[in-house]
Amino acid sequence: MSILLTQLQSMLPPDRIYTDPVDCYAYAYDNSQKIYPPDIVVFPLNSDEIEAIILLCNTHRVPLTPRGRGTGTAGGSIPEQGGIALSLERMLQIPIIDPANRLIVTEPGVLNQTIQDTVKPHNFFWPPDPSSAAYSSIGGNLATSAGGPHAVKYGTTRDHVLGVKAITGKGEKIKTGCYTTKGVVGYDLTRLLIGSEGTLAVITEATLKLTPLPQSTGGIVAHFRDASNCAKAIVSIMSLPQGPSALEFLDQGSLNLIRNRSPEILPDDSAAMLMIEVDGSYQEVNDTSTAILSSCQNKGLLQADCVPDSVNLWRMRKALSPLLRDIAPKKINEDVVVPISTLPTFLNGLTKLSSKYQISNVNFGHAGNGNIHVNLLVDPNNTKEMDRAEKCLSEIFDLVINLNGTLSGEHGIGREKRAYIDREIDGQTIQLMKNIKQVFDPNNILNPGKLFL
Repeated sequence: MSILLTQLQSMLPPDRIYTDPVDCYAYAYDNSQKIYPPDIVVFPLNSDEIEAIILLCNTHRVPLTPRGRGTGTAGGSIPEQGGIALSLERMLQIPIIDPANRLIVTEPGVLNQTIQDTVKPHNFFWPPDPSSAAYSSIGGNLATSAGGPHAVKYGTTRDHVLGVKAITGKGEKIKTGCYTTKGVVGYDLTRLLIGSEGTLAVITEATLKLTPLPQSTGGIVAHFRDASNCAKAIVSIMSLPQGPSALEFLDQGSLNLIRNRSPEILPDDSAAMLMIEVDGSYQEVNDTSTAILSSCQNKGLLQADCVPDSVNLWRMRKALSPLLRDIAPKKINEDVVVPISTLPTFLNGLTKLSSKYQISNVNFGHAGNGNIHVNLLVDPNNTKEMDRAEKCLSEIFDLVINLNGTLSGEHGIGREKRAYIDREIDGQTIQLMKNIKQVFDPNNILNPGKLFL
């Protein structure tokens, strides 16, 4: 490691290399709350420097973990095997803003919110909107194919990237995709790299596809006496030909958290809530809102109303995860997805499993995609409770798979879910993925140990 450090110091100035354990500690963890300190942290500013760093790591067989702002929850950006943390946070250039072609070209360290603020004056937006948008980087969004509330209408990150430039784990510069919205030349390596969690290549630049801002936006809030009837309303809403642009579900535990902070904004008897957004032309918003209000009508509905300003509610929705940290600092947070039609079965199953294993849980999420954030509230110092929680989680994953769902909708696998990946993907397919990893990163230096055991 000392020889490698000497070589790094000949390439980068001192302020872009951290070796003091105190300085490196900030790069030892992400939102998974697991801690694995790197030996060195480096801050490249361009693709040439990244290429040189990757080649050095190959020469010395030193693990290299790419990293954005550390907002991920699956442990995908923590240097579990030590080595070097490759922080891309200082790569902040936006070289091209091209409204005529509806795109923007950005480096990976730029924040999601910065992209939104940059393109809004041109009447565009970039649809991926994770709750961490104000803090998460574009590189991190690409690594996990981040989604967010508006994925129900607009899709996730994979649907909004035209191409990337990257350095493979072998140290080779590659360019994928194109500058146009149509292009079928060769394999679609862009979509392969997006969601690969930095295990194949380090993305140094991305060409993002922009979407026009809608003419109008409307909001609906619906309250139900129980989660079962709320889930039935979700199925009914998503069966409409003209659906919502966002459809968020909050269970009773989530509502209680909000009540503790802002009791005046929720009915006392609400046990489940939908926060619904529609967008489009003024006529589309009106027609769609009317249809959605009709779809909410069932025996469990308490009230459903159009709201002129849902900003405060959205703010509370985005604050749910931080609020849960106050109750359970080491909560187990999963982002499973099931087919929308199975949501009633899934939510009922969650209730039964929570009762069976005596584990408190809070559920909310992007119900329009069937993407539910399951939060098991546990005390890590209670070994018996942690054992029950692990068994509960295992059965939750089995339930998801049996319902033809998937183990992660937007957080990725990282290190937190790698032990379960073979429940969803068969052995031959996993081996093919490992073979692809070998082609991109033959010495396994790039984010080793992530995705697979």
